[in-house]
Amino acid sequence: MSFIEPDIDFIKHLKKDCGSALTTCMQCGNCTAVCDLSPKNNPFPRKEMIWASWGLKEKLLGDPDIWLCHQCGDCSATCPRDIRPGDVIASIRNYCYQHYARPRFVGKIMQKPAFLPLIIGFPVLVISVILLLAGTLKIPEGPVMYSKFFPHGLLNISFLLLVLASFSGFVIGLKQYWENLKHSATVTKPDGTLLPGFFSVLYTILTHKDFRTCTANRYRFWAHFMVFWGFVLLLAVTFYAILATLFFEYPMGFWNPVKILGNIAGLFLLLGCSIMIWQRIIDKEMRANSNYSDWLFIISLSLLTVSGLIVEIARFQNWSYAYHLYFVHLVLVWMVIMYIPYTKFAHFLYRTLAMTYSKYLGRI
Repeated sequence: MSFIEPDIDFIKHLKKDCGSALTTCMQCGNCTAVCDLSPKNNPFPRKEMIWASWGLKEKLLGDPDIWLCHQCGDCSATCPRDIRPGDVIASIRNYCYQHYARPRFVGKIMQKPAFLPLIIGFPVLVISVILLLAGTLKIPEGPVMYSKFFPHGLLNISFLLLVLASFSGFVIGLKQYWENLKHSATVTKPDGTLLPGFFSVLYTILTHKDFRTCTANRYRFWAHFMVFWGFVLLLAVTFYAILATLFFEYPMGFWNPVKILGNIAGLFLLLGCSIMIWQRIIDKEMRANSNYSDWLFIISLSLLTVSGLIVEIARFQNWSYAYHLYFVHLVLVWMVIMYIPYTKFAHFLYRTLAMTYSKYLGRI
C-alpha cells in the first residue's frame, strides 16, 4: 500500500505565486479537452492540477508535461471555476527551475523584492572592483572610447568567466532534472531515439510553431518570438565582438553588417518586451497574475536593450556622460547573464530537455 504525502508548504507556495484556489478544482477535465498541445495518451493539465492540489511536489518536479504547456491561456479562458490552470502550470515551472538551479539560495533571493538591492548591488560591486584593480575607475579624457574605461581584455575575460560560472550551475541542475525525468517515466520502451527527437524539438522551439495553436492569446507568438530571437542574435553579436577585439577592426562602425544585425536584434528584443509589458497593463487579469519574477525578467531585458542602444548613440555622439551610461549598461548585462538560471530564460533549456524526452517516449 502506498501513501500520499502532501507537501503543504508547496501548496501554499503555488497558491500565493499564482493566486489560484487549487482546492476549488472539480477535476472536470475541461482544461485538458481544449488544449491542442496535450498528448492523447495521459494528457495534461488535469493530472497536474490534481497533483498540485494534493501537494505532490516530487511528481511535478519530474513531470515533462509542465514544459509542454505554453501558457497560451486557452484552458484558463474556459475553466468553469476560474482556477486558471495555465497560471498554475507556470508557477510549477517557476518553482522547478528555482529548485534545480545551483546555488539554490540565489533562486530564493530572486523571488523576493526585498533582495532587489542585493541583486543589483552584486554586479555593481564586482565591476567596480575590476575597474579599481585595472586602475581605470575614472572618466577618461578625449573622444569616447569605452576600452579606455573597461579594457577589452579584462572585459572579455570577465564576461566569459561570468557566462561559465552561470552555466556551470545550470548544467548541474539540468543533469538532475534529466535524471528525474527518467525516474518518473511510465514508458519502458521508447518509440523514438534521442538525437532525431532533439533536432525535431529544436526546430519547434526555434520557429515557436506551438505558440500558433493558442487562440486566447495570439499575441504571445510574436512577443516570445521577438524576445527569443532578439536575445539569441544579440548574444551572437556579443561573442563576435569579443573575437573582433582580437582579430578584426574594433569598435565597429555604424554601418558594419554585424553592428546592423545587433541593432535589428535590439529592436526585436525591445518590441517583444514592449508587447509583453503593454499586454500586462491593458489586460487586468494578466496584470493580476504577473508576479514579481515576471516583471523583474521583462523590465531587466527592456532596460538592457534601451541602455545598449543609448550607449551606442553616446559613443558616436561623444556624450560627456557616456561612460556613466556604459557602467549602467554593463551592470544590466551582468545581471541578465548572471541570473539566467533563475529567470524565465531557463525555460529554453528545461523545455528543450522535457520536449526531447517526451519525443523520445513517443508522447509528442
